[in-house]
Amino acid sequence: MSDKHVEVVEKDALLQLEGFWQKNNKIVTGVLIAIVAVVGGWYGYKQFIQKPNEEKAADLIYKAQQYFAVDSSHQVLDGDGINKGVLYVIKNYGGTKSGNLAHFYAGVSYLKLGDFNKAVEHLKDFSTDAKQIQMVAYGALGDAYSELNKKDDAVTYYKKAGNTFEKDEFSSAEYLFKAALLSETLGKTKDALDLYKEIKSKFPTTDKGFQADKYIYRLSVEKNDLSTN
Repeated sequence: MSDKHVEVVEKDALLQLEGFWQKNNKIVTGVLIAIVAVVGGWYGYKQFIQKPNEEKAADLIYKAQQYFAVDSSHQVLDGDGINKGVLYVIKNYGGTKSGNLAHFYAGVSYLKLGDFNKAVEHLKDFSTDAKQIQMVAYGALGDAYSELNKKDDAVTYYKKAGNTFEKDEFSSAEYLFKAALLSETLGKTKDALDLYKEIKSKFPTTDKGFQADKYIYRLSVEKNDLSTN
């Protein structure tokens, strides 16, 4: 290809680019401005709204955590007249990490106070990647549903609790044992038997692991000789 031909091609390309710009410069400029606005808005939100809110919520929840550690449930929820409680954090900083954690503290506190519907409400709004805490939250949901006589839901959450953090063998076995007992009261003997066997298999050295044999034996005898299930 000759130099002259290359020069002609380059000129054509430039002319096409100039033509495109003349026709579409407003659209292109608008798109670029929009991109800058979105990026700038996101950065501004992170730096000037989200970050301060996270810090403020963490400061506010600190005293409530201390009250939670000593089972002062009313103070956890409503504060002490000087320091705010977790309900304030949820209302004003619900989108923060501390706002999420506040649902856990609120749910467990309501459970201890006997307000089981509110316990369920808050515990279902909570989630975490920290398996130890999520296990406790599921277990508390199981307790709340059990108190509300919603036994099927209780079994579901006890099973979730028992399988969330199996490194804690004691707690895992306890939750699965609760699920097994409730399954028996619902007449679901096969499910109960399977759960007792799971406890015996996974957590044989725990208290419930040692007890599992007699429940397995009893249900096996009932199933073979008495049950129509």
